[in-house]
Amino acid sequence: MNRCPACGKVYGDEARFCTRDGSKLIAMPSARGTVAGRAERPAELTHANLTDQVLDGRYRIVRKVGEGGMSFVYLASDVATHEQYAIKVLSAALSSDANAMARLRREASLGMRLAHPNVCHIIRLGETQDGLVYVVMPYVEGEVLSDRNNRLGTLPIAEVVRHVRDIAAGLHVAHELKIVHRDLKPENVMICKQPGGGERAVVMDFGLAKERRADAELQKLTATGIILGTPEFMSPEQLRGRPLDPRTDVYSLALMTYEMLTAKLPFSGRTQQEMMIARLRSEPVPLRQAAPSLGLEAVERVLAKAMQRDPNDRYQSAPEFATALAAAAKVDSDDGSRLGRFFGR
Repeated sequence: MNRCPACGKVYGDEARFCTRDGSKLIAMPSARGTVAGRAERPAELTHANLTDQVLDGRYRIVRKVGEGGMSFVYLASDVATHEQYAIKVLSAALSSDANAMARLRREASLGMRLAHPNVCHIIRLGETQDGLVYVVMPYVEGEVLSDRNNRLGTLPIAEVVRHVRDIAAGLHVAHELKIVHRDLKPENVMICKQPGGGERAVVMDFGLAKERRADAELQKLTATGIILGTPEFMSPEQLRGRPLDPRTDVYSLALMTYEMLTAKLPFSGRTQQEMMIARLRSEPVPLRQAAPSLGLEAVERVLAKAMQRDPNDRYQSAPEFATALAAAAKVDSDDGSRLGRFFGR
């Protein structure tokens, strides 16, 4: 079989050029080898033997670069163009989750419409003959925001404003397409170096969040017992199992902003359940109480609004929150001209 390196269409052995775009076809690796003149069934692909394998006749797996509870991430290279991609191979539990797969198919179908400098978007969704479901995304190099937070403790307000601007811009593209991230957290943001200097924040893992059941204690508190997202950064409506819209990502982004500035979260508790209950019943610790030395009065007011329990009382979009934060940081800064309005492009 031969494949077009541009559009991916597959042809028979006799074809040499793509009828869609005229590209010269490349040979696809044989699905079977031979032993003593007879066909041999290839070994079943698993996470243990993916290195050097070619998925879809196109993506050669180079090495594993990371893993989580629901997926393994590999660096891959296009066999024709040598362009690098990230291949996320889903766990059996996630690939068998009908709701999660429905979201993935929808977001994969939107494909390039979600392409944006501040989003690591899904390029395509595939499945091997052995049933491994994988997601192809741009390969993004940089430092995970959670690692930077842990390394530095707190970040300067000017840097925080820049990161929030970038994250909000990426979220807005998704929100315009009716996609809510649902699991926005520092682990899902990459800080990347720009070719000409500077940095940009890239939002990762749209659509790859996994539904989780709350334990018995939290089930008594919620309407459905079903939660989606990372407990530390979930909105009150997520905890209650209610329908979500872009304002839930605004809430999570506000918690991330608070943590970047203070190295703390605005709600405390001895367990995750206590912290979740605090988000439903208590007010957040004011920013200046958590970090008195910052003296960010205007920023504190912006964060307080973004962390309101009722979504109607929050900023109604991520760009609105980012713009308000930049303006407040300018007011609070002794040198407002240095900060400027970072959300403007």
